[in-house]
Amino acid sequence: MYKNYLKIALRNLLKNKVFSGVNIAGLALGIAAFVLILEYISFENSVNGFHKNLPTLYRMLWQNKTGDVWTDMPPAVATLMKEKFPEVTDFCRVVDSSISGIVTSATGQNRQSPRSFRETEIAYADASFFSLFSFPILQGDAATALTRPNTVAVSESYARKYFGNAKALGQVLTFNNQFGEALYTVTAVYADMPQNSDLKFGMVFSLQTFANPANLNGNDWARLDSFDGAYLITYLQLPEDADYRKLEDKFDQLKKKIRPEDANRMVLQPAKNIHLGASLSDPYPTTGNLGFVYLLGGIAVLILVIAWFNYINLSTAGALKRAKEVGVRKVIGAGHRQLIGQFLGESFLLNLLGFGLALMLVMTLQPVFNELIKKELSLNLLTSNAFWLAGLGLLLFGALASGGYTAFALTSFRPLQTLKGAFGTSAKGGSLRKTLVVFQFSVSVVLIICTFVLYRQLRFMQNQNLGVKLDQRVVIHGPEVGKDSTFKARTAALEHELDQLPYIKSFCSSGTVPGNYYNFSTNGITRQNPALGDDKKTYSMGFIDAKFLPTYGIALAAGRNFTTTECEAGYVKSGKLLVNEKGAKWLGFKPAADAVGKIINWGKPFEIVGVVNDYHHQSLQKAIDPIIFMPQNHGNWLTIQLSTDRIQTKIADLERLYKASYPGNPFEFFFVDENYNRQYQTEQQYGRIFITASLLAIFIACLGLFGLATFLTEQRTKEIGVRKVLGASVGSIVSLLSKDFMKLVLLAFVIASPIAWYATRYWLQNFEYKIDLEWWLFGLAGGLAVLIALATISFQSIKAALTNPVSSLRSE
Repeated sequence: MYKNYLKIALRNLLKNKVFSGVNIAGLALGIAAFVLILEYISFENSVNGFHKNLPTLYRMLWQNKTGDVWTDMPPAVATLMKEKFPEVTDFCRVVDSSISGIVTSATGQNRQSPRSFRETEIAYADASFFSLFSFPILQGDAATALTRPNTVAVSESYARKYFGNAKALGQVLTFNNQFGEALYTVTAVYADMPQNSDLKFGMVFSLQTFANPANLNGNDWARLDSFDGAYLITYLQLPEDADYRKLEDKFDQLKKKIRPEDANRMVLQPAKNIHLGASLSDPYPTTGNLGFVYLLGGIAVLILVIAWFNYINLSTAGALKRAKEVGVRKVIGAGHRQLIGQFLGESFLLNLLGFGLALMLVMTLQPVFNELIKKELSLNLLTSNAFWLAGLGLLLFGALASGGYTAFALTSFRPLQTLKGAFGTSAKGGSLRKTLVVFQFSVSVVLIICTFVLYRQLRFMQNQNLGVKLDQRVVIHGPEVGKDSTFKARTAALEHELDQLPYIKSFCSSGTVPGNYYNFSTNGITRQNPALGDDKKTYSMGFIDAKFLPTYGIALAAGRNFTTTECEAGYVKSGKLLVNEKGAKWLGFKPAADAVGKIINWGKPFEIVGVVNDYHHQSLQKAIDPIIFMPQNHGNWLTIQLSTDRIQTKIADLERLYKASYPGNPFEFFFVDENYNRQYQTEQQYGRIFITASLLAIFIACLGLFGLATFLTEQRTKEIGVRKVLGASVGSIVSLLSKDFMKLVLLAFVIASPIAWYATRYWLQNFEYKIDLEWWLFGLAGGLAVLIALATISFQSIKAALTNPVSSLRSE
């Protein structure tokens, strides 16, 4: 019997090629999209999950009265908590933000030609790092690798990078950064940190190095016994049954005793929530985006549902032909269960074929998808038994969901009704088809509108007047190695040579550049007669030289710029500062020009010599910060404004001059406008996802619409022939066959518009500067959906209208 069912199913698939092709293609695309997005969701959920101690690890955070949260902790806090509270079984402090420097191999096979690189994926950490976090040690001892100062653990790939095939243990690396130059001995080699880890370091230096003030190069704020310099992330380990909320209260009580004037609160975040957060409203900092994961999951389900709806649509449309078959089978004795089993079997076969084709599509499209989301994913993420059980469940659910309605509806009619074709002409079947078409196009229109709004917002941010000029400016990373007694003379010689080059319009040195964060943020800055709470306001601080403002085309609102002498002396000796307009207002000067010549206190008196026009130092997602600029020469970044011709040749000249002045320092550069636009990478990624999802959703919907139009046109073959004989034009027949579908698409637009308006309005609330939701965006999306649907339907409508009426009537 089952063999007979299989033969009938295959015969029906081959007989109805349009039905079979449309359904298999739609299901394959829907399932492929679902599987690819499932890979991404599986990856995001797996991040950090490999750490054995993850359930007992917590990250310490600061939280102020307004609910703002930040991660940087003073180093002495962890040791105090371990000393005062028995619930804290262990801790690990990690310095992993803004840490970079030049690393050089000092021993090994590269002794004669040492390798030198600027490294950014590095960290300082306590000795407990490898016991609390599950990064396998390949060489050395995890327990003692970072116990001593001036030791370093390196990843397997970094060991090859610096020492080739030589054994890394015992080798020596030279590290140059803001803490000066120091030698570090390699005490361990660990396996490369996996992609699904928030911690990704090629080198982990011993934090115990900072225990000796002589190793800090004057940066006393980094002392491990300091409660003032907040610069590292602190992880605590608690017992499995610990109530961390009660421990937070104990932390707060202790802090009030030590620092009663500090209103900030110390809170704990479970380490399992660091990547995605506990919920969409989780206030704590995370490295992933839970909302994006939910959004992608929702899109995947919608695309798959649209594909299933195609099957239901086409099945109900073609039910007239199958109804007669059911009637005959019932007359000759077929039972109700047998008939349901046959139709569900056909549905299962279609879903199985679609699933098989979908897996082939996934393997083909994997590189494209990886480029789209900027991650290296593969089906290996889904090789577990859970995936195959989920795949089987997906097949069964798809077969039941898409084939169930037709199977139960067809088999419920009496033989006399089915032989008369009652089901195929019933209002119930037609209503279902209309509902599903409206749903499919509603989803498609929502995605199209969201895509339009997203790209318009992105273009708005990229084209907005920022108050700063970014184009034709290249930034070179400043030197770390060789800051000896000749450094200033070599820098002056380089600047003289740059002055002589005709293609350099201007250049400057600074501690920050537009698109990057400032040097640091601080509070405690007040006017001479401060108002209550002035010392709690936070200002962004940036080091600049006298050429920074003209090089970036930033105008002064009042006062003057720094002088070269003031920049050479530095802000402490010169006692001079610049503020932007917002900073002046925060300091209580209204209008901002009143700030010029006024004195403010920041540990000592400083004079404001000028007010800078507000400009967007960072992306338009954020409000302009109150900024205070400090005079200083020889910052971390050298910005050069170039003419646009022969860029590569000019970069090569700059590299030659740089290496001649700063030997041993790698030449690294970026263009300011490209670096600035990287801040919109998330929005660009969203845009790519939405446009792909929109195209896929509307393509699958149009596949179903094409199949539906084909079936309904076939049913009206005789009517079309009669109309043509009576003189109907091609246009009138096309209109006749298309108008019902157009009504459905227009209804879908009406339903989709308020949903899209609410969704895009909610999303735009994340931006400080945003576009207005104009009506024409919605009209354009609706018009595009109508045109696509009309083009899909018209193919079959025009074909039917052009058919010789004699052939149409003869076919009946």
